[in-house]
Amino acid sequence: MAAALLRSIHGASVWVRSAGVAKGEADPFAVAAMAEVDLDIAGHVPTMVGDLDESNFDLIVALSLDALLKAETMTRTTDCQVAFWEVEDPSRIEGSRDVRMDAYRSLRHALLGRILDRFPLDGAPHPPMETKIPS
Repeated sequence: MAAALLRSIHGASVWVRSAGVAKGEADPFAVAAMAEVDLDIAGHVPTMVGDLDESNFDLIVALSLDALLKAETMTRTTDCQVAFWEVEDPSRIEGSRDVRMDAYRSLRHALLGRILDRFPLDGAPHPPMETKIPS
């Protein structure tokens, strides 16, 4: 979700890769939450941190403690910054579909705020990220 949001804001001016610490499939709730803001991540294939071919990063943003530990290990001998954005993992939320979707929406909005703080738009207005209510 974070990579798609960053790309939607800054386009080709940034190079972004997304990687996780556990194997899995694309999360259908994440896909649905991003579709609400017209971002299609349905074709995203999750990549493992260890599977990344590139070894030259300027910044790694970890969203979990496991990811932070892997990033710190990976960057011990590089000049790469590591940032930890502690966020709630919406996949751990139980309840109805609406309750679970609200958790993903909250994550999307939290990530958008963090992204705009770290990678501002140089005075440009924030992109519209209004939630569309499905009919």
